[in-house]
Amino acid sequence: MQLIFVSHPQVVVDPAVPVECWHLSQAGRAVLQQFLESNILPVPDMIWGSTETKAQESAALLGAYFNKTVQSHSALGENDRSATGFLPPAEFEQVADQFFAQPHHSVRGWERAVDAQARICTAVRDIMDAAAKAHHKNIIICGHGATGTLLYCALAGLPVSCRYDQPSQGHYWHYDYDVKQMLHHWRNINDHA
Repeated sequence: MQLIFVSHPQVVVDPAVPVECWHLSQAGRAVLQQFLESNILPVPDMIWGSTETKAQESAALLGAYFNKTVQSHSALGENDRSATGFLPPAEFEQVADQFFAQPHHSVRGWERAVDAQARICTAVRDIMDAAAKAHHKNIIICGHGATGTLLYCALAGLPVSCRYDQPSQGHYWHYDYDVKQMLHHWRNINDHA
């Protein structure tokens, strides 16, 4: 079985709206559509997305392109950052670096990295177990950068670190679930658009 994790592309940043309710921007939608049309991704048997708006919209674009039903799982969501809400980009990057550097600590009230990692790993294990029982081969998950990185680290046997984080929104990685091997690190969907 193959697991492909796709992080949502660019969003409409609105400090007045909860982060989990942000929508994809027109540019984000366009680049994801162009990426799909590049035929890099294998045809999926299952498409899953977190319940956050931007991931749902990303998964819906994949579902429409591949003519597949999209399923949702709340545990695929991004790390809980509601304690701070919106942070200006420079400040956000500093706090995100601390989040990865101190995985056993809550940085400014954020969900701890170890807890977010355990949550997404459990969800993905359940998804992949169900996929195996159904004899599915290709599973795509549309999610988020931080929890996608935490999942990447767990699957690759790496310590939690920001060095494995995606450099920007709109990336993907590919994991062979049968041989337990990461096939490639984050790749930018813009490179194929």
